[in-house]
Amino acid sequence: MHRYSDYFAHRHAEDELDCVPLLAAGLRRAPARTIVHFDDHAITCEDAARHIAQLQHWFADAGLVQGDRVAVMLGNSAEHIHLIYALVLSGLVWVPVNTKLRAAGLEYLLQHAEPKLFVIDDEFDDASAGIDCGAARRVRLPAFDESDASDANAQFTTPDIGVHDPLCIIYTSGTTGAPKGVVFTHRMMRIASEAALKVADVREGDRLFLWEPLCHIGGAQMLLLPFLEAVTLHAVPRFSASQFWPQIERAGATQLHYLGGVLDILMQLPDTARPASHTLRVAWGAGVSASAWEAIQERLSVRLRECYGMTECSSFASMNATGKPGSIGRALPWIEIELLDENGLPVQDGEAGEIVLTSKVDGTFLPMYLKNPDATHAALRNGKLHTGDRARRDADGDLYFIGRQTDSMRVRGENVSAWEIERIFAAHPAIRASAAIGVASSIGEQDILLNVQFKDAPVEWEAMHAWARDRLASFQLPRYYRAVAGFELTASERIKKHLLPRNVDDAWDRLGKVQA
Repeated sequence: MHRYSDYFAHRHAEDELDCVPLLAAGLRRAPARTIVHFDDHAITCEDAARHIAQLQHWFADAGLVQGDRVAVMLGNSAEHIHLIYALVLSGLVWVPVNTKLRAAGLEYLLQHAEPKLFVIDDEFDDASAGIDCGAARRVRLPAFDESDASDANAQFTTPDIGVHDPLCIIYTSGTTGAPKGVVFTHRMMRIASEAALKVADVREGDRLFLWEPLCHIGGAQMLLLPFLEAVTLHAVPRFSASQFWPQIERAGATQLHYLGGVLDILMQLPDTARPASHTLRVAWGAGVSASAWEAIQERLSVRLRECYGMTECSSFASMNATGKPGSIGRALPWIEIELLDENGLPVQDGEAGEIVLTSKVDGTFLPMYLKNPDATHAALRNGKLHTGDRARRDADGDLYFIGRQTDSMRVRGENVSAWEIERIFAAHPAIRASAAIGVASSIGEQDILLNVQFKDAPVEWEAMHAWARDRLASFQLPRYYRAVAGFELTASERIKKHLLPRNVDDAWDRLGKVQA
């Protein structure tokens, strides 16, 4: 057990930090136990096991073999949960597709990941119309006859799956350039789930509210929690401000994961929307500033547990267990955090440095980015994960997140690459060049400001935004547009974005003009 930290050795003395044995044993141990409530529908272990067996027959009929990739573009549903469990237990590689992707972004992912199947809901047909899916066969998730006796008696099987085998390919836009496919292993998912328990201060009998899209690591990492502790998940199709408090009341939910401006939205609701008392104990996530900390805790009557992480390090690296406002806390037990300057040397307390991670647990970090050795080598150096993020440490040893070193933005819980936005606008016939930058937002982390240099006559912003809406995910759409006469360029013809103003006084605000 020397290859694990003391934390994992204490919790799981005979455990290889895997997903498949944990999930399989848990499903078989207590068939009648409810593990997930989806809206008002209870999913028991028996229900999940039966659906997994049915899906495994479907996989076989489709000609899939262990290691094949399956892209999934589905909204949150009980069927989606069953499918994820089935993919994990079958040794197939799940490729979650962000349901907000459109056109070029969706086509890129499918051609890069090369899945055998592309499982898609009817509601996303328009978004995917006309795209080249590569070699993937576009299919619907099958509907099974619940009364079929042979299906009811079916048993799921598990092949020999290694802890370092890929469980999924998660595409992240954390830097400039094309999205990178994080190869996320079975051990990484297990560590992510273990970390979620710790960060969210989960206790026996808790009921965790699951609103995050299952295509996002924030949702996916929750699905193992009922097999790690005696807890249930209470899942809903999507976050709804108007339905939030009634849903919390019906579920008796004890934990809320916040990202993408969720807390900002809840703070803006009228007092009458919030019940006099509720069951939420902890709100955990990332992005609460020191100035907003106490007001959020007091008004929402929750305890904040801020954390920091990224998909590449099994989702989590640090947590704030003390409640110090604005801090991302300290490293998790199996992680070590250094703050390094541009020469790779440690910075002094109070100074900003790049967050660089090491781990005591073999397999905590991604093994590679899919088909991207350059990005892999840039991130993984000498056994350390270079995050590209910056933080400072105070005299007590607590960390404070500063921002990203890379040309990217954080919008509603999503990392957005400026490159992805700019390459779409480069196709507009009236645009000579564009530069997307992040600006302060009243909800969530940032909004996007697109600076546009026109070729000749300018285009009305309403028309340009309508054009972009058909080509970009909602979180990639600029909120602000500003016309510029030209850009200052580097010797390599790159726009000097650091010279662009971050105020929006002279920009066109789509939220103030037209419906988004």
